[in-house]
Amino acid sequence: MTDEVKKVSEKVEKMVEEVSKLTVLELSELVSALQDKLGVSAAMPVAAASAPAGATAGEAAPAADGGNKTVVMTDSGANKIAVIKALREINQNLSLMDAKAMTETLPAEVLKDAKAEDAKAASDKLVAAGAKVELK
Repeated sequence: MTDEVKKVSEKVEKMVEEVSKLTVLELSELVSALQDKLGVSAAMPVAAASAPAGATAGEAAPAADGGNKTVVMTDSGANKIAVIKALREINQNLSLMDAKAMTETLPAEVLKDAKAEDAKAASDKLVAAGAKVELK
């Protein structure tokens, strides 16, 4: 890892050193501030990452008894850290920033066209973490 750090400029190395001292909440604020300043959003990869997972789940059980369900988080609750952890357990493709963005842009589709049992399991994890969830 030290070899990688030596490849960057001294200015970048100092920034990395300072950023590594920040807490998770401070990093979250930094990312939000950079997104606002640069006019970009981390929300796009979430939608792109969710689409293939939803399509796979839909193909696996087209005629399931309960049908396919969509899990929609309507409120992230008071303990957002637990909800972020639950979101990342449900979808391992989510980065920390993507999961945090989902807790801030509500309502958010967590799973789309998933098997009824998968949707129920995801819903239970989120409710246990303190979020309010709807199954559609």
